[in-house]
Amino acid sequence: MESLIYSLNATLPVFFVIVIGYILKQIGMLNDNFVEVANKFNFKVTLPILLFTDIASTNIIKNFDGKYILFCAVVTSICFWIIWLFSKKIMKDPSMIGAFVQASFRGSAAILGIAFIKNIYGDSGMAPLMIIGAVPLYNIYSVIVLTFEGDNNKNGKENIKKAFINIIKNPIIIGIILGMLSSLLNINLPKIVDKTIQNFAVMATPLALVTIGAGFEGKKALAKIKPTLVASFIKLILQGAIFLPLAAFLGFRDQKLIALVIMLGSPTTVSCYVMAKNMNNDDVLTSSIIVVTTLLSAFTLTILIFTLKSLGLVI
Repeated sequence: MESLIYSLNATLPVFFVIVIGYILKQIGMLNDNFVEVANKFNFKVTLPILLFTDIASTNIIKNFDGKYILFCAVVTSICFWIIWLFSKKIMKDPSMIGAFVQASFRGSAAILGIAFIKNIYGDSGMAPLMIIGAVPLYNIYSVIVLTFEGDNNKNGKENIKKAFINIIKNPIIIGIILGMLSSLLNINLPKIVDKTIQNFAVMATPLALVTIGAGFEGKKALAKIKPTLVASFIKLILQGAIFLPLAAFLGFRDQKLIALVIMLGSPTTVSCYVMAKNMNNDDVLTSSIIVVTTLLSAFTLTILIFTLKSLGLVI
């Protein structure tokens, strides 16, 4: 019972905020324009600042764990390339491949990951190290697959150049790099500047959760249900079932293991929809996967955390 309560305390508060966002949209307090603007604001401002502050406040040299960061990067890469090959075998409609691959491997590690770990431990813990290993690759691989598999895949060379520019300009990657530089160089910002940045950083997670809820569209959740369910199974269950036992075998425990749970089992990030739509890929399928994984992850993440707690792998 103690393990179950622990698990519910870790997951339910996060999803209650999502549900409240959905309710606020239904009663007319929030609208589609709010969701669009808030997602853009989150993606370009608050989330990069949150990642910057979390990584900058982590003593990377002291806490650096090359084995852990490498594990995150290798597992992310394996998941991406295998899912891409798998999708080419099973997808009858090639136009869905890019959206399917991105939504199957790319979790909400930065937004929900930090929220979950802070909810359990009171701070971001090992989330920054997991983010360093996984999130840059999330963005790079997403650009690659959406470039080669979208409706614009005939313009390969031009899109590769554009993709390279987009990777360099990606605000999340910029936030991560600046955070790493700040940590490595031990830069201490003036208190006024630090407080201002922190005020933006604390907005990122709750605002993202509210907009996820407000952005739910039931009809899209029912669209293309078969690939949606397959992608959801891969995202929420299969990746964790394969790689979490390996992580435990390698000795990862507590905050490191919880961060891997988020990396492997969190719902598909909402930024997948923005990228799929802007790069001429299947935004309907992407939206459907986001909705389903977000709804089901309240249960799957609870079961994962409960199992790890019961086995004594996390405290």
